Amino acid sequence: MTKRTKTIFLGLCVIGSFLIYCVFYYANMVKNAPFRFSDFESITLQYGMRDSMLNSYNSLTNDYQYLTNEGEVVQKKLKLSKDDLLYLHRKAMEMGFWNVEDDMTTIRKDSLDGLDIPRYILEYTYKDKGKRVVFDTDYPGNQKMKDAVATTIEEVISMLNVVNAR
Repeated sequence: MTKRTKTIFLGLCVIGSFLIYCVFYYANMVKNAPFRFSDFESITLQYGMRDSMLNSYNSLTNDYQYLTNEGEVVQKKLKLSKDDLLYLHRKAMEMGFWNVEDDMTTIRKDSLDGLDIPRYILEYTYKDKGKRVVFDTDYPGNQKMKDAVATTIEEVISMLNVVNAR
């Protein structure tokens, strides 16, 4: 063998084995991804003041309940399309919703103190697992985690408003 063919053979062996390793490694990562849309079941959102969570949505039952500006509770059926749910799933992935703490609430010494602070409970349910986050808007924790949860919740609420307006 000439020096050139030895070099080509060595290069192909190194590059080939690296490519085989990458395909094997990343194929397993994608196959075992923690939250896949193919395993998606439902989104549940509840929000309101801590003592009365009057606003809620469940994509499994399509039950939507909200409080109007006049103080009237409206109940209706609201179905999100598969594209809407895919958008919300991808938005949660983009914002890093899976990496935030499950309990982002504030502990109050007085049980009546802070009842006027909004609380949100957002849950994404999948076949094998799910993510449920309880979030108070006055949570003093990490700002990036607060932003991730707040943005994900805002996207879900805005999607419900868009679908409700159709």
